[in-house]
Amino acid sequence: MIRDLLLGARFAVTGGRPGWTRTLLTALGVGSGVALLLIAASVPSVLEGRDTRHQNRDLTSGESGAPRSDRSFLHAAADTLFHERPVRGLLLRPDGARAPAPPGVAAPPGPGEMVVSPALGRLLASPEGTLLKERLPYEEAGRIGDAGLVGPTELVYYAYGTGLTDATADGRGDGFGHNVGVDRPSSAFLLLLVVVACVVLLLPVLVFVATAARFGGEQRDRRLATLRLVGADIAMTRRIAAGETLAGAVLGLLTGAGLFALARRFAGRVTVWDVNAFPADVTPAPALAALVAVVVPVCAVLVTLVALRGVAIEPLGVARGATPRPRRVWWRLLLVAAGLAVLWAAGPVPLVETAVDAVPVAAGALLALTGVTTLLPWLIERVVRSLRGGPVPWQLAVRRLQLSSGTAARTVSGIVVAAAGAIALQMLFTAVQSDFMRPTNLDTARAQLSLRDRATGAGAARELAGELAAARGVTGVAAVLEASVRRPGPPRAGEDFVPSTALTVADCPSLRELARLPSCRDGDVFIARARGGDGPDDAYLAETARPGARVDLHDERAAPLLWRVPATARTVEGRTDPMGWSSFGILATPAAIDAGTLDDPALTAWVRLDPAVPEAEEHARNAAARFSPTVRVDALRDMKRDRRFTSVGRGVFAAATLTMALVAVSLLVSTVEQLRTRRRPLSVLVAFGTRRSTLAWSVLWQTAVPVALGMALAVVGGLGLGTLLLRLIGKGVSDWWAFLPVVGVATGLVLAVTLLSLPPLWRLMRPDGLRTE
Repeated sequence: MIRDLLLGARFAVTGGRPGWTRTLLTALGVGSGVALLLIAASVPSVLEGRDTRHQNRDLTSGESGAPRSDRSFLHAAADTLFHERPVRGLLLRPDGARAPAPPGVAAPPGPGEMVVSPALGRLLASPEGTLLKERLPYEEAGRIGDAGLVGPTELVYYAYGTGLTDATADGRGDGFGHNVGVDRPSSAFLLLLVVVACVVLLLPVLVFVATAARFGGEQRDRRLATLRLVGADIAMTRRIAAGETLAGAVLGLLTGAGLFALARRFAGRVTVWDVNAFPADVTPAPALAALVAVVVPVCAVLVTLVALRGVAIEPLGVARGATPRPRRVWWRLLLVAAGLAVLWAAGPVPLVETAVDAVPVAAGALLALTGVTTLLPWLIERVVRSLRGGPVPWQLAVRRLQLSSGTAARTVSGIVVAAAGAIALQMLFTAVQSDFMRPTNLDTARAQLSLRDRATGAGAARELAGELAAARGVTGVAAVLEASVRRPGPPRAGEDFVPSTALTVADCPSLRELARLPSCRDGDVFIARARGGDGPDDAYLAETARPGARVDLHDERAAPLLWRVPATARTVEGRTDPMGWSSFGILATPAAIDAGTLDDPALTAWVRLDPAVPEAEEHARNAAARFSPTVRVDALRDMKRDRRFTSVGRGVFAAATLTMALVAVSLLVSTVEQLRTRRRPLSVLVAFGTRRSTLAWSVLWQTAVPVALGMALAVVGGLGLGTLLLRLIGKGVSDWWAFLPVVGVATGLVLAVTLLSLPPLWRLMRPDGLRTE
């Protein structure tokens, strides 16, 4: 047995240049698949590393904050957005010399200083980051190490908070590293989507590995058939074939490990769909790496043994290159039917659930897609058998497909299964994306930015409005101070709490954004009733907001500070503000009340932008940062997408990009391998006077026919699988044309690979291809 295996291994590494070329192509094909499988096996490590570093930089403090000490520090979030990219910022002001530094930072920044992530440092040093540099007026004192970053392209900075006080800071901490647990998807649909994506994206890899194991299969089958004819029994033939395949698979494993190590070094420099990772995180889980090392050779050997049917049954026909026996279809349809039956019996998966049984879903999708793949050789054989006539290139292509349709099917099988799975995923995304998007009810016509901060003085609203109004591209600003006031005294009989209402102080133009004012001048006070029942009723509002009423400007923990609502206050109808909230309570202009007496007022502003001015939003954010680095600025959008859905979608699309890249490599390698095996026939045809353009068109048709049939099969299989998956979540098909982008990308990929294969084709047509070694 060992001798037979070693003999097969010798066949793989001997035989001159053709033998080595065949083995190297097999190693490259299998290695590409192994590299992608190892990347997939590294996903748990990547996620764990990101989660760990995210938790390690969270602030550590009690519910009421850390006590003041020489190890404590004040902190305030200073996050911002630049060209739709989030920039994470944190202001720090140490209370003592022993205050800890954030992870990845050698020492806390000093006055006027900041430490930045490498990606942020590069952005600030580039012309693209000019406006952001204006927003962060600190001197760069260092870089944040990998331990303080979730990913290599994350934009993060820590700066010294010069103006931070107990009143303006978010809180006081004494360390970093708060374990808040791992944030995982809570929707059963997202779990279902991840399961289906794993099957859809990894199955093409296994198909490609199986295809690469059969490179040079025709010559190998003829050699094995010859051995059968000279006396080797079936068992010996299988052992020799297994040894030859194992040699190529082992070389493929080593090649894949090398490609993975090379890709791992560049992991931090490549971003796919906003997904990136540190090289140290890209480490395969030991169990998964061992599984890859076992599955790949076993898969290659099994495919080879299954392909030995012709060698075992009719070796003479294989040795002569005769047309193989017709393929049977019943077991192929059985695979598809079994997969569809498993999915049908899996039962509904409501979107509101938080768990899903992944085994039947994965098994059903795997069986269905595998069945679709196995149908391709039968379909190509049945179609090309009846093709007759046509131009010379067409006849050459058809005759070649009639003699070896299996080779053509193996070449495009990977892209067929990838396209079928992608169509099913596209149908899922299209049907449910509206469930993970909700209207924000924001009035984006009245404002495009919303700002909120703590008020640091009575004139904070006026100062912020002036700063924003001077910014380029700002066409309107409304800024208000908001506080809560209550009825003086304790709760009365039958009351659980003392009635309270909102007190808003702003100039007349800003108050008009909150209520319909008949007229307004500085010194006026208004009582705004909630509009349309969205807010307190008039009876409750009258407990505090009525002409002549006294209200307490302080909460129950402080000494009362009473203020009387002027008897001349007019009652008006409140409006919905740009954020969608109904306005009610007491509206006062600055001359009517001393805003400095309000208890912990909040500063709110809304900004209108000129869409014709480029970078208007960035200029407005810079103006807000000049007023205070802790101002929170939010862009108003009509729709809001679920964060988990977006995260899963990015991960799926990133993995799909890698899979399609592998499919492109597989197509190119398979095409080159096919051309190499046909080198002598091509040279003979050229020697007999066949035009090179005729042969080029024949090669194109040999690719186009299997691809067209494969895409048709992928569309049918993908639509069927997608329909059943939508049934699992109780959805109907919303777009039957979802397959068009997938088919377009797949067809374009095949066309590009075909064009890339033309230069090798010209070289293979040279007369030296007639030489026989």
